[in-house]
Amino acid sequence: MAASSDTVHRTIISTPGAPAAIGPYSQAVLVSGGRTLYTSGQISLDPKTGAIVGADDVRVQTERVLDNLAAVLEAAGMGFGQVVRAGIFLADMGDFAVVNEIYSTRFVDAPPARSTVQVAGLPKGVLVEIDVVAVG
Repeated sequence: MAASSDTVHRTIISTPGAPAAIGPYSQAVLVSGGRTLYTSGQISLDPKTGAIVGADDVRVQTERVLDNLAAVLEAAGMGFGQVVRAGIFLADMGDFAVVNEIYSTRFVDAPPARSTVQVAGLPKGVLVEIDVVAVG
């Protein structure tokens, strides 16, 4: 199969309402004529101080993660209602019920497709990381 000469139009999304990237990645990338948004995983960093919020409290961390995602979505002109897929990464699957409870407050009607996995470790030792794909 020959490679296509078409280029994908990408718009980098960056907002001070979410933590700045701590590596070589963007907070999110908007593609396909501004219709599909891919976010990087968000952790419980306070966007103003850069400090981890809720050091050992998965409830507090999940709220901060979802607030960070809300800021990135808003910067792209979207919201949780446009999320079609989410990925949740947990340091401990024992936190699943608490994360699910908080997550469900942001996705009340017609929640997106989702995967949830336990991982060996997350950046900065956090307990939860979430990324999403949204279509506007």
